[in-house]
Amino acid sequence: MNSDKKAAILAISVVIPLTAFSLWLSEQNKAESLSGQGHKILVTFYPIYQFTKAIGKEKIDVSIIIPPGIEPHDWEPTIQDIQKMKDADMIVINGAGLESWITKVTSINPNVMIVDTSSDIPLLEKDSNGLDKIAKKDPHIWLDPVLAKKQVQNIADGLIKLDPQNANYYQQNANDYKAKLDILDNEIKTDLSTCDKKDFLSFHDAFSYFSKEYGLHQHTIVGGLDPETEPTAPALQQITKDAQSLGLNVIFTEEAANPRVSQVIADEIHGKVLVLSPLEVTDKNIDYISKMGQNLSNLKEALCS
Repeated sequence: MNSDKKAAILAISVVIPLTAFSLWLSEQNKAESLSGQGHKILVTFYPIYQFTKAIGKEKIDVSIIIPPGIEPHDWEPTIQDIQKMKDADMIVINGAGLESWITKVTSINPNVMIVDTSSDIPLLEKDSNGLDKIAKKDPHIWLDPVLAKKQVQNIADGLIKLDPQNANYYQQNANDYKAKLDILDNEIKTDLSTCDKKDFLSFHDAFSYFSKEYGLHQHTIVGGLDPETEPTAPALQQITKDAQSLGLNVIFTEEAANPRVSQVIADEIHGKVLVLSPLEVTDKNIDYISKMGQNLSNLKEALCS
């Protein structure tokens, strides 16, 4: 056998095993990549997504149920949404009545794991809107960083129950995120302590927990907890008078609201319109801490000027 044939045979004997090994390694990496997606977790809206992702990181595959830009107060799931939720390993909700539709999921699959982040949090009761006097639980607990810490722990407890072998991992991540919330809480306390005013005019009744935590007085353009309620002309007139009597020069709007409503009041008092976000329809790529920092900055302009 000549040297060229020997070289060819030797090359084949080396390349084929290497190719087979490479294919095997590729399949192994693919399998590890798929397993790395982790437990399938569904969350209802933006703040809960941020908290859950911060705790589970690469060990979970987390996605938001309510589509971006949709107000969560009145959203109802489709049949496809319910099927998706039925197949999840865990569903994380805000609770406090925000996701009244969750019973549709549990009635179809009573074994699905539901984590209610409002568990063991004292809830405020409010009128459901400006027209009736039906008491509802106020669900806006995520806007108070102190209560958000409890939500974070409730999520961690749920993940630990689902995946106990990674309990220390989830708890450490939860502790790290709660430390960030402590920093945010201290920053809010420090910054707002320099302000003379305590009254502010938000768009809808979303900041009651926040106001209670930091000694503020919330007034609203839209009565009740639902931001889609339309204020009447007499109500706008009264709100304008209240703003003037309180010496307000900033009127707040929010992402999902028509800013013209706030602008009407601002024009009457010769003030300006800023955003005070309830973080209900914010894109998931925007950080919760940063968004709350923007709220703080706008509140300082309203309360310290």
